[in-house]
Amino acid sequence: MSSTFARVAAVAAALLGVVIGAFLLGRLDAGRAPDPTPQVALRANPGVVMAIHDVARLDSTSYHVEKVIEARDEQSRLWGLVHPKDAILLVAAGDVVAGVDLAKVRDEDVHVDETTHTVRVHLPAPEVTSSALDERATHVYSRTTDVLATRDERLEGEARRAAEEEMRKEAVDAGILERARASADRTLRALLRSLGYDQVELDWADRG
Repeated sequence: MSSTFARVAAVAAALLGVVIGAFLLGRLDAGRAPDPTPQVALRANPGVVMAIHDVARLDSTSYHVEKVIEARDEQSRLWGLVHPKDAILLVAAGDVVAGVDLAKVRDEDVHVDETTHTVRVHLPAPEVTSSALDERATHVYSRTTDVLATRDERLEGEARRAAEEEMRKEAVDAGILERARASADRTLRALLRSLGYDQVELDWADRG
């Protein structure tokens, strides 16, 4: 009987020791300094991306361009001895618009640091978004068809297409893309600051 009582007392003492040890270990953990705050990587903020996409295509700069285009169709007659021409002189005017297509901005292009209120956005390069002839100002100045030449009714359409292409090229050479970049930069910085970001960093796809 005494031996049974001794075994029960030993087990009770062991359990009490485990409870006291756990209590003391918990007190030690409570007094220990907390682990350093983990570093949080910059991440995309869906709200920022949606706000940028709401702007859609930011057509920020427009140039009015005037061009004189000569189109000609040189033909061959009498076994190549005569080369009559069908020619047109077109006075063309129109508008070229450049901007930034913000629909191309992806989630991974936007990085936000909420602790420093910083947002960084990787933007697509500015581009010519549209060009169109002003039909009221565009007209055929002269049209000549030599006696042996065949009049080509497609010639005016080709002249118009060439005029629009030349207008786009002239606008780019005149710096329309850089002006579109500067205008888009101002607009986007104002938008992102209105969302509560103190620091706005913008970088462009065509500038590394």
